[in-house]
Amino acid sequence: MQYTWTEIEQHIEACTRCPLGQTRKRPVMGRGNHQAQIMLIAEAPGGQEDQQGIPFVGSSGEILDRLLHDCGLTREEIYITNILKCHPPGNRDPKEEEKEACIPYLKCETLLLKPKIIVCLGRVAAQRIILPDFKITRQHGTWIYRKNCALTATYHPSAILRDPSKYEVVKRDFCEIAQKQAGL
Repeated sequence: MQYTWTEIEQHIEACTRCPLGQTRKRPVMGRGNHQAQIMLIAEAPGGQEDQQGIPFVGSSGEILDRLLHDCGLTREEIYITNILKCHPPGNRDPKEEEKEACIPYLKCETLLLKPKIIVCLGRVAAQRIILPDFKITRQHGTWIYRKNCALTATYHPSAILRDPSKYEVVKRDFCEIAQKQAGL
């Protein structure tokens, strides 16, 4: 069955498929242009996202906005979401059963959006979406093609918070993503 954006959001709002539904403050549905060619997928909402119910707010969101701007993109042109729709306590990596509980929502978002480019932000998302043994340090910026969609991964913007020297590397990846979109 094909859901609408509103129906997916209602399901996520009421979700209790895993224990995170009991500890979250607000679920975090993806946001952005519903006709976007580019879909960004991260692993899970952080603490500020949990407070606001919006993906990529706070410091990581500011870095993402700067990366997009530096490469000629805006949030209005993309769709951004997470594998998990609820914040894992302590910002820990999502557990396998949590990812499995949320993946149907991500699949619905992807089916509705029909992106031409999927960008995984960080190792956890890349290992779930691209390859189970994806090595972000070696494979970021590489492309694979699946079902008329180009997939790539780069560092999560929070990695730049921990190591600002990664900014230029991630910026190159984002600029290549923008070039690929321009060529569609």
